[in-house]
Amino acid sequence: MLTVGLTGGIGAGKSEVSRLLVERGAVLIDADRIAREVVEPGTPGLAAVVEAFGEEILAEDGSLDRPRLGALVFSDPEKLATLNSIVHPLVGARSRELEEAAPEDAVVVHDVPLLTENGLAPLYDVVIVVDASPGTQLDRLVRLRGMSEEDARARMAAQATREQRRAVADIVIDNDVPLDALERRAEEVWADLVRRARHPRPE
Repeated sequence: MLTVGLTGGIGAGKSEVSRLLVERGAVLIDADRIAREVVEPGTPGLAAVVEAFGEEILAEDGSLDRPRLGALVFSDPEKLATLNSIVHPLVGARSRELEEAAPEDAVVVHDVPLLTENGLAPLYDVVIVVDASPGTQLDRLVRLRGMSEEDARARMAAQATREQRRAVADIVIDNDVPLDALERRAEEVWADLVRRARHPRPE
């Protein structure tokens, strides 16, 4: 098994890259998706978040009101750290379960938005960083996700810098490019990952 940490700044296009790798045979473990699962109604995770932030972060149906919670934590590093201390251990435990269930010869891609920020690079055999210029990120967040420019800039500022991400990368995928160029690059990267999986380096 080859374990791959896939990361990139918000709006860099990491989800598109993970989709392209899955099409080619990767087993995807999506930390964002798991982070949503561990705070669904009735979970200990949601109970812990409510205890930390109050019932005002709940929607009328009892689910987590993500926009409200996001507005609360992304402008306050202390509150963000509190949220992360609740969610991250739960995500880590579920990710390990899913990895253990994958085939022995799999290329397992962990989609981890905060890989750099949380010092997780050593956990993976290979780290891939999807890189885009801040201008490209901002455009995608405002134009495609409907964020206000202020909210988009705040979320970008809460993450690691472009330089910090690139410093932990074994492979960088430039995503300031058209989709066809990204697809070609994904094909190259996939061939590299398969080769590494078949010929692991000696410990």
